Amino acid sequence: MFINFPEVSGIIMQEKEVSLPRMVTVQQKYATQKIEDITVHIRREMEILAPKAQQFCGKRIAITSGSRGIPHIDEITCAVCDVLLEWGAKPFIVPAMGSHGGATAKGQAEVLASYGVTEERVHAPILSSMEVVKYGTLPNGLPLYCDKLAFESDGIVLLHKVKPHTDFQSNHESGLVKMIGIGLGKHKGATALHSQGFAEFGSFLNMAAEQFMQKAPVAFGVGIVQNAYDELRTIRVIPREQILEADEQLLQEARQQIAGFKFDDIDVLIIDQIGKNISGYGFDPNVIGRSNSKCYGFKDPVQIKRLFVRGLTPQSHHNGSGLADVDITTRRCLNDVDWAETWTNLITCTEIQGAKIPMYMNNDRDALLVALRCCGGTPRPHRVVRIRDTLSLYEIQVSEALYDSIKDQPDIEYVCGPVDLCFDGEGFLLD
Repeated sequence: MFINFPEVSGIIMQEKEVSLPRMVTVQQKYATQKIEDITVHIRREMEILAPKAQQFCGKRIAITSGSRGIPHIDEITCAVCDVLLEWGAKPFIVPAMGSHGGATAKGQAEVLASYGVTEERVHAPILSSMEVVKYGTLPNGLPLYCDKLAFESDGIVLLHKVKPHTDFQSNHESGLVKMIGIGLGKHKGATALHSQGFAEFGSFLNMAAEQFMQKAPVAFGVGIVQNAYDELRTIRVIPREQILEADEQLLQEARQQIAGFKFDDIDVLIIDQIGKNISGYGFDPNVIGRSNSKCYGFKDPVQIKRLFVRGLTPQSHHNGSGLADVDITTRRCLNDVDWAETWTNLITCTEIQGAKIPMYMNNDRDALLVALRCCGGTPRPHRVVRIRDTLSLYEIQVSEALYDSIKDQPDIEYVCGPVDLCFDGEGFLLD
């Protein structure tokens, strides 16, 4: 469901009240550890299971694949499949992404294909279905579900990245435990767990995972952690009995790797793109704040007066989650949103306040002028930042005023500028 938003007209604003800043490109420095050869690394990790390789011979093994953007996820999945094939197993891929992909089997398969996870690439069939089986019940009577194909397989490989969640904080957040309760639960299971809200979400996930590990044919886990440069820092193959403990450990590692701003006061933040492949809420609240849940332990890591988002990632498949917490956007961005897919996702997680629509202008230039005009009477030159997305904080643009205040920091490196912001003939910022 797409909406053709009308052009904005009749807005009166004295353009001379604000001026566009000149921008300086800088690099923010973070820890650089990463995996150089993914396939070799995974094969080495799989050696921990080699003594039990015979147990996989002839077995149908379901490997989970989610909707979060993971660098080289096709190569990771292919490497795991290839080792299992060498051991005589019959691996297949199960989309494990709750209600994403429009909550349809076809939509979820399309999400995987957009990441390069295809049958030809990973050497295994992709079996996408929304059918589930009930495997347990929480103490409050809430039913627990799992993808039917995975649950009826001979073994499940829980493969997913581990990172802090965007709506709650707990000892298990967005990782292997959430893959159990939400990802493999498909639309029905995700809806059931999300119906309880986020206040006790972490404890519900923990209880669901404990029952799942007792009743489901879990084979092993593959936990992934990215560094601040959106590169692969850790890929760990985890024996079945260590999955819950390892998920908690990897979360602590992931917390330390989150990229953030090396300063804490921004007048206008420009984000070129948000999307489900970037974060569950389009952008990561752990980086800029503004969580959809509005509570449950989040503190704004940086003060941002106005947030301007320019568009959605192609990999988001028109899901506009996150726009509700944006101060201003463009008509082009809103016209790119599939509101049925977005609302389905938000209804599933029960946080429907995330369906609100922000102010919009006809183009980037007008939107930026409004954002600058409405910064609460900032007496100093504006501190403006432009980033590609919340996963791309290594090389960013900052206004001259902000650069002058951070240029002597050891974790800030000058690249080029200052330069004027460049717009095309229709008033949209150039990349």
